Amino acid sequence: MLLGVTFLRRLHPLDWLAAALLCLGLLAVATGLLPAGPAADVLARVGPLLVFLATVIVLAELTGRAEVFDVVATWVARAGKGSYALLFGLCVLFASVTTITLNLDTTAVLLTPVMLALASRVGIAAVPLAMTTVWLANTASLLLPVSNLTNLLAADRVALSPSGMAAVMWPPQVAAIAATMVCLWVFYWRRGARGEDRYPPPEPPRPADPVLLRVCAVACGGFLLVLLADLVPLWAASAAAALVVVVVFARRRREELRWSLVPWRLLVLVPGMFLVVETAGALGMHELLASAIGTRDGPLGVLRTAAVGAGFSNALNNLPAYVAGEAVVPPGNHEQLLGLLIGVNVGPLVTPWASLATLLWFERCRWHGTRIALSRFMGTSLVLAATGTVAATVALVATA
Repeated sequence: MLLGVTFLRRLHPLDWLAAALLCLGLLAVATGLLPAGPAADVLARVGPLLVFLATVIVLAELTGRAEVFDVVATWVARAGKGSYALLFGLCVLFASVTTITLNLDTTAVLLTPVMLALASRVGIAAVPLAMTTVWLANTASLLLPVSNLTNLLAADRVALSPSGMAAVMWPPQVAAIAATMVCLWVFYWRRGARGEDRYPPPEPPRPADPVLLRVCAVACGGFLLVLLADLVPLWAASAAAALVVVVVFARRRREELRWSLVPWRLLVLVPGMFLVVETAGALGMHELLASAIGTRDGPLGVLRTAAVGAGFSNALNNLPAYVAGEAVVPPGNHEQLLGLLIGVNVGPLVTPWASLATLLWFERCRWHGTRIALSRFMGTSLVLAATGTVAATVALVATA
């Protein structure tokens, strides 16, 4: 009993939320609110996503512990040579590449503490670095299926390979990152906002285990190449890369391999969220969304769909927003579906719960002691959510 009480006290509020959603979903199935057939279809769809999510988080976590991110962040700061303008461009590139190749949760969970620790060591203002990670964790997640769980959900409907998706989505992705850069510079990085002229470049990095660092870096690079070549299912590629990293850690730093590496919270939250959304759809939410989104696949219809996706994401969360929106977009309206994807990827910035990555980012900032006023966060994020969603959608329509 004492162990049980201790365990319950250690649970994070997000753990309680994940458990509550799963219980609600299972209760809906048990009571018949959600028929067994649709429930089984949901779980079959979620299964490969959960394997990917578990393995890619383990891959990213161990890569972080091998100091790959620390080394890259230090070299980024050194390459900036004391110039905030150059550092800004390099940080944007670093956060964007991390999000695109290892997904937005990796940026929120691992890159945030690395950048904040770098700010402390070098004397760089922490808030600009923190906002760079959280905004680009969302807005830089359009390009590849691996970048965001919503992209994985959309992969079958849009019928695009990873390279095919990149070919279609690179203009919206460039537009979203460009809008993010403008908002970051105006609100957080310009001289009047950050309060410093220059910064002292850090000393060269000295990793504790260079062999471990190189193997993890190669495993991540190999994962990306296999992903772009579309040789195997995404979950198989992430599992293979994670296995390589786990094996090398077992040989060199076995004590780092713990069950806490597995993202249990996400593995409970995602199926629960999907079951709850499917239940809400069965109770009439789909009709409400259908009237809001419409069925037009032209420029105005795509922009309307993106706006509804962004609004629904900030009201609830981007994952259920995509699932519910996808269910009402006509099967042949591929541009409209991509517009929805832009809305639920670029738009969920305003409220702390709009994206799981933002929730994780708030938790990491609080642990580090970095504070940003919620009113300022929501106000500046609203500007980016609106401009970024519109810019990316216009780029999609213009290049479709």
